[in-house]
Amino acid sequence: MISRDLALALQYGIPHRLLSRLMYYFMRCEWRWVKSLTIAQIAKRFNVNMSDALEPDLNAYRSFNAFFTRALRPGARPLELDPAQPERTLLCPADGAISQAGAITEGRILQAKGMEYSCAELLGDEQLAQRFANGSFATVYLSPRDYHRLHMPIEGKLLRTLHVPGRLFSVATWTAESIPRLFARNERLVCLFETKQGLVAQILVGAIFVSSIDTVWSGTVTPPYAPKVIDSTIPDGPTLAAGAEMGRFNMGSTVIVLTEKALRFDPDVQALLPVKMGRRLASFD
Repeated sequence: MISRDLALALQYGIPHRLLSRLMYYFMRCEWRWVKSLTIAQIAKRFNVNMSDALEPDLNAYRSFNAFFTRALRPGARPLELDPAQPERTLLCPADGAISQAGAITEGRILQAKGMEYSCAELLGDEQLAQRFANGSFATVYLSPRDYHRLHMPIEGKLLRTLHVPGRLFSVATWTAESIPRLFARNERLVCLFETKQGLVAQILVGAIFVSSIDTVWSGTVTPPYAPKVIDSTIPDGPTLAAGAEMGRFNMGSTVIVLTEKALRFDPDVQALLPVKMGRRLASFD
Protein backbone atom coordinates (compact mmCIF):
# COMPACT_ATOMS: atom_id res chain seq x y z
CA MET A 1 0.00 0.00 0.00
CA ILE A 2 1.45 3.37 -1.03
CA SER A 3 2.17 6.02 1.57
CA ARG A 4 0.01 9.10 1.94
CA ASP A 5 2.91 11.33 0.84
CA LEU A 6 3.37 9.34 -2.37
CA ALA A 7 -0.38 9.34 -3.03
CA LEU A 8 -0.41 13.11 -2.58
CA ALA A 9 2.56 13.55 -4.95
CA LEU A 10 0.76 11.45 -7.56
CA GLN A 11 -2.26 13.77 -7.31
CA TYR A 12 -0.11 16.57 -8.71
CA GLY A 13 1.63 14.49 -11.37
CA ILE A 14 -0.99 12.27 -12.97
CA PRO A 15 -2.80 13.38 -16.17
CA HIS A 16 -6.17 14.24 -14.60
CA ARG A 17 -8.14 14.94 -17.75
CA LEU A 18 -6.81 11.99 -19.76
CA LEU A 19 -7.62 9.53 -16.98
CA SER A 20 -11.03 11.09 -16.43
CA ARG A 21 -11.86 10.93 -20.13
CA LEU A 22 -10.90 7.24 -20.24
CA MET A 23 -13.11 6.62 -17.20
CA TYR A 24 -15.94 8.50 -18.91
CA TYR A 25 -15.98 5.96 -21.77
CA PHE A 26 -15.39 2.96 -19.51
CA MET A 27 -18.38 3.88 -17.33
CA ARG A 28 -20.63 3.88 -20.40
CA CYS A 29 -19.48 0.51 -21.72
CA GLU A 30 -22.51 -1.74 -22.30
CA TRP A 31 -20.61 -5.02 -22.84
CA ARG A 32 -22.46 -7.29 -20.46
CA TRP A 33 -19.46 -9.04 -18.90
CA VAL A 34 -17.60 -5.76 -18.37
CA LYS A 35 -20.44 -3.74 -16.86
CA SER A 36 -21.87 -6.61 -14.77
CA LEU A 37 -18.50 -7.52 -13.22
CA THR A 38 -17.65 -3.87 -12.50
CA ILE A 39 -21.02 -3.10 -10.93
CA ALA A 40 -20.89 -6.23 -8.77
CA GLN A 41 -17.35 -5.51 -7.56
CA ILE A 42 -18.03 -1.86 -6.71
CA ALA A 43 -21.33 -2.69 -4.98
CA LYS A 44 -19.53 -5.27 -2.84
CA ARG A 45 -16.42 -3.23 -2.11
CA PHE A 46 -18.32 -0.12 -1.01
CA ASN A 47 -21.29 -1.95 0.51
CA VAL A 48 -23.77 -0.10 -1.70
CA ASN A 49 -27.30 -0.17 -0.29
CA MET A 50 -29.71 -0.95 -3.15
CA SER A 51 -32.85 -1.14 -1.02
CA ASP A 52 -33.59 2.56 -1.70
CA ALA A 53 -33.06 2.26 -5.46
CA LEU A 54 -35.95 2.37 -7.91
CA GLU A 55 -34.30 -0.64 -9.59
CA PRO A 56 -32.58 -2.84 -6.95
CA ASP A 57 -31.41 -5.49 -9.46
CA LEU A 58 -27.73 -4.86 -10.28
CA ASN A 59 -28.03 -6.79 -13.54
CA ALA A 60 -30.77 -4.50 -14.83
CA TYR A 61 -28.44 -1.55 -15.42
CA ARG A 62 -27.22 -1.16 -19.00
CA SER A 63 -23.88 0.36 -17.95
CA PHE A 64 -21.79 1.17 -14.90
CA ASN A 65 -22.78 4.82 -15.29
CA ALA A 66 -26.47 3.92 -15.26
CA PHE A 67 -25.90 2.08 -11.98
CA PHE A 68 -23.96 4.98 -10.47
CA THR A 69 -26.60 7.56 -11.38
CA ARG A 70 -29.51 5.32 -10.38
CA ALA A 71 -32.83 6.82 -9.31
CA LEU A 72 -34.38 6.34 -5.87
CA ARG A 73 -37.73 4.73 -5.23
CA PRO A 74 -40.53 7.21 -4.39
CA GLY A 75 -40.52 8.20 -0.72
CA ALA A 76 -36.95 7.01 -0.06
CA ARG A 77 -35.84 10.52 0.93
CA PRO A 78 -38.57 12.43 2.81
CA LEU A 79 -38.01 16.18 2.90
CA GLU A 80 -37.61 17.63 6.40
CA LEU A 81 -39.24 20.96 5.63
CA ASP A 82 -40.82 23.13 8.31
CA PRO A 83 -44.52 22.75 7.41
CA ALA A 84 -45.29 26.25 8.70
CA GLN A 85 -42.41 28.00 6.91
CA PRO A 86 -40.85 25.65 4.34
CA GLU A 87 -39.04 28.54 2.64
CA ARG A 88 -36.90 29.02 5.78
CA THR A 89 -35.43 25.49 5.68
CA LEU A 90 -32.16 24.53 3.98
CA LEU A 91 -32.13 20.87 3.00
CA CYS A 92 -29.16 18.63 2.36
CA PRO A 93 -28.71 18.46 -1.44
CA ALA A 94 -27.12 15.00 -1.59
CA ASP A 95 -26.33 11.76 0.18
CA GLY A 96 -22.83 11.70 1.65
CA ALA A 97 -21.04 13.26 4.59
CA ILE A 98 -20.60 16.83 5.76
CA SER A 99 -17.10 18.01 4.93
CA GLN A 100 -17.50 21.40 6.62
CA ALA A 101 -20.35 23.83 7.32
CA GLY A 102 -20.56 27.25 8.89
CA ALA A 103 -20.26 30.98 8.33
CA ILE A 104 -18.41 32.61 5.45
CA THR A 105 -15.87 34.75 7.32
CA GLU A 106 -14.41 37.80 5.58
CA GLY A 107 -15.11 36.17 2.24
CA ARG A 108 -13.34 32.93 3.17
CA ILE A 109 -14.64 29.37 3.44
CA LEU A 110 -13.27 26.61 5.66
CA GLN A 111 -12.00 23.59 3.69
CA ALA A 112 -10.44 21.60 6.54
CA LYS A 113 -8.71 22.33 9.82
CA GLY A 114 -6.20 25.10 9.17
CA MET A 115 -7.12 25.39 5.48
CA GLU A 116 -9.37 27.97 3.78
CA TYR A 117 -10.09 29.32 0.32
CA SER A 118 -11.81 32.46 -0.90
CA CYS A 119 -15.39 32.69 -2.02
CA ALA A 120 -14.24 34.80 -4.98
CA GLU A 121 -11.92 32.15 -6.38
CA LEU A 122 -14.52 29.42 -5.84
CA LEU A 123 -17.16 31.34 -7.79
CA GLY A 124 -14.80 32.75 -10.40
CA ASP A 125 -16.32 36.22 -9.96
CA GLU A 126 -15.18 38.71 -7.29
CA GLN A 127 -18.25 40.94 -7.60
CA LEU A 128 -20.58 37.97 -7.21
CA ALA A 129 -18.65 36.80 -4.15
CA GLN A 130 -19.52 40.03 -2.35
CA ARG A 131 -23.17 38.90 -2.27
CA PHE A 132 -22.14 36.00 -0.02
CA ALA A 133 -19.78 37.96 2.26
CA ASN A 134 -22.07 37.59 5.31
CA GLY A 135 -23.62 34.29 4.35
CA SER A 136 -23.07 30.62 5.16
CA PHE A 137 -21.82 27.48 3.44
CA ALA A 138 -22.23 23.72 3.60
CA THR A 139 -19.94 21.25 1.84
CA VAL A 140 -21.09 17.67 1.25
CA TYR A 141 -18.76 14.90 0.04
CA LEU A 142 -20.23 12.01 -1.96
CA SER A 143 -18.32 8.73 -1.76
CA PRO A 144 -18.59 5.96 -4.39
CA ARG A 145 -21.21 4.17 -2.28
CA ASP A 146 -23.63 7.10 -2.22
CA TYR A 147 -26.64 8.04 -4.32
CA HIS A 148 -25.24 10.42 -6.96
CA ARG A 149 -28.10 12.67 -8.00
CA LEU A 150 -28.13 16.21 -6.64
CA HIS A 151 -31.22 18.03 -5.44
CA MET A 152 -32.32 21.54 -4.56
CA PRO A 153 -31.68 22.59 -0.94
CA ILE A 154 -34.41 25.24 -1.24
CA GLU A 155 -36.90 26.35 -3.88
CA GLY A 156 -35.27 28.66 -6.40
CA LYS A 157 -35.29 30.07 -9.90
CA LEU A 158 -32.15 29.48 -11.96
CA LEU A 159 -30.52 32.79 -12.91
CA ARG A 160 -27.00 32.03 -14.09
CA THR A 161 -24.29 29.39 -14.35
CA LEU A 162 -20.50 29.69 -14.42
CA HIS A 163 -18.43 26.78 -15.72
CA VAL A 164 -15.02 27.39 -14.15
CA PRO A 165 -11.97 25.49 -15.51
CA GLY A 166 -9.47 23.80 -13.24
CA ARG A 167 -7.69 20.62 -12.20
CA LEU A 168 -9.38 17.35 -11.27
CA PHE A 169 -7.82 16.40 -7.94
CA SER A 170 -9.51 13.76 -5.81
CA VAL A 171 -11.93 15.33 -3.32
CA ALA A 172 -11.72 12.55 -0.73
CA THR A 173 -11.34 13.59 2.90
CA TRP A 174 -7.56 13.06 2.92
CA THR A 175 -7.01 15.29 -0.12
CA ALA A 176 -9.30 17.98 1.31
CA GLU A 177 -7.03 17.94 4.36
CA SER A 178 -3.85 18.07 2.27
CA ILE A 179 -4.28 20.09 -0.95
CA PRO A 180 -4.59 23.86 -0.39
CA ARG A 181 -7.65 25.55 -1.94
CA LEU A 182 -8.76 22.21 -3.38
CA PHE A 183 -12.36 23.09 -4.25
CA ALA A 184 -11.33 26.42 -5.78
CA ARG A 185 -8.74 24.66 -7.96
CA ASN A 186 -10.88 21.88 -9.41
CA GLU A 187 -13.14 22.33 -12.41
CA ARG A 188 -16.64 23.18 -11.24
CA LEU A 189 -20.10 24.33 -12.24
CA VAL A 190 -21.58 27.22 -10.24
CA CYS A 191 -25.41 27.36 -10.37
CA LEU A 192 -27.06 30.53 -9.04
CA PHE A 193 -30.66 30.59 -7.87
CA GLU A 194 -32.99 33.36 -6.76
CA THR A 195 -34.89 32.27 -3.65
CA LYS A 196 -37.12 33.85 -1.00
CA GLN A 197 -34.00 33.96 1.18
CA GLY A 198 -31.87 35.79 -1.35
CA LEU A 199 -29.22 34.35 -3.64
CA VAL A 200 -28.22 30.70 -3.22
CA ALA A 201 -25.35 29.07 -5.10
CA GLN A 202 -24.98 25.34 -5.60
CA ILE A 203 -21.48 24.46 -6.80
CA LEU A 204 -20.84 21.06 -8.38
CA VAL A 205 -17.12 20.30 -8.00
CA GLY A 206 -15.50 17.93 -10.48
CA ALA A 207 -12.82 15.44 -9.42
CA ILE A 208 -10.55 12.73 -10.80
CA PHE A 209 -12.74 10.21 -12.67
CA VAL A 210 -15.74 12.48 -11.91
CA SER A 211 -15.37 15.11 -14.59
CA SER A 212 -18.77 14.43 -16.17
CA ILE A 213 -21.50 16.64 -14.68
CA ASP A 214 -25.14 16.86 -15.84
CA THR A 215 -27.92 19.31 -15.03
CA VAL A 216 -31.63 18.83 -15.61
CA TRP A 217 -31.83 21.97 -17.74
CA SER A 218 -28.75 21.51 -19.97
CA GLY A 219 -27.92 17.80 -19.95
CA THR A 220 -24.19 17.03 -19.93
CA VAL A 221 -22.17 20.16 -19.13
CA THR A 222 -18.72 18.61 -18.89
CA PRO A 223 -17.03 17.15 -20.85
CA PRO A 224 -15.98 19.12 -22.83
CA TYR A 225 -13.72 20.76 -20.28
CA ALA A 226 -13.88 24.54 -20.00
CA PRO A 227 -10.88 26.41 -21.52
CA LYS A 228 -11.96 29.56 -19.67
CA VAL A 229 -14.82 30.68 -17.43
CA ILE A 230 -18.09 30.20 -19.31
CA ASP A 231 -20.61 32.64 -17.81
CA SER A 232 -24.19 31.93 -18.93
CA THR A 233 -27.20 34.03 -17.97
CA ILE A 234 -30.43 32.00 -18.07
CA PRO A 235 -33.25 34.51 -18.80
CA ASP A 236 -36.01 31.92 -18.64
CA GLY A 237 -34.42 29.55 -16.15
CA PRO A 238 -36.59 26.91 -14.49
CA THR A 239 -37.96 27.26 -10.98
CA LEU A 240 -37.12 24.11 -9.06
CA ALA A 241 -38.88 23.09 -5.86
CA ALA A 242 -37.02 22.19 -2.68
CA GLY A 243 -35.89 18.58 -3.06
CA ALA A 244 -36.24 18.57 -6.85
CA GLU A 245 -33.42 16.95 -8.83
CA MET A 246 -31.07 19.50 -10.37
CA GLY A 247 -28.05 17.50 -11.52
CA ARG A 248 -25.86 14.45 -11.10
CA PHE A 249 -22.24 13.28 -10.78
CA ASN A 250 -20.42 10.20 -11.98
CA MET A 251 -18.44 8.47 -9.19
CA GLY A 252 -17.92 10.44 -5.96
CA SER A 253 -17.50 14.19 -5.73
CA THR A 254 -18.45 17.27 -3.71
CA VAL A 255 -21.30 19.79 -3.75
CA ILE A 256 -21.05 23.15 -1.97
CA VAL A 257 -24.04 25.32 -1.04
CA LEU A 258 -23.57 29.06 -0.42
CA THR A 259 -26.30 31.29 0.95
CA GLU A 260 -26.48 35.08 0.84
CA LYS A 261 -28.18 35.20 4.25
CA ALA A 262 -26.68 33.67 7.36
CA LEU A 263 -27.93 30.25 8.46
CA ARG A 264 -28.57 28.70 11.85
CA PHE A 265 -27.25 25.16 11.49
CA ASP A 266 -28.77 22.26 13.38
CA PRO A 267 -26.60 21.38 16.42
CA ASP A 268 -25.42 18.04 15.04
CA VAL A 269 -24.26 19.41 11.65
CA GLN A 270 -20.48 19.08 11.80
CA ALA A 271 -17.59 17.57 9.85
CA LEU A 272 -17.90 13.85 8.99
CA LEU A 273 -21.61 13.68 9.85
CA PRO A 274 -23.29 11.16 7.48
CA VAL A 275 -26.25 12.79 5.74
CA LYS A 276 -29.03 11.91 3.33
CA MET A 277 -30.61 14.09 0.71
CA GLY A 278 -33.65 15.86 2.11
CA ARG A 279 -32.64 16.07 5.78
CA ARG A 280 -32.68 19.54 7.31
CA LEU A 281 -29.24 21.10 7.64
CA ALA A 282 -30.16 24.59 8.82
CA SER A 283 -32.78 27.28 8.94
CA PHE A 284 -32.89 30.97 8.05
CA ASP A 285 -33.74 33.41 10.84
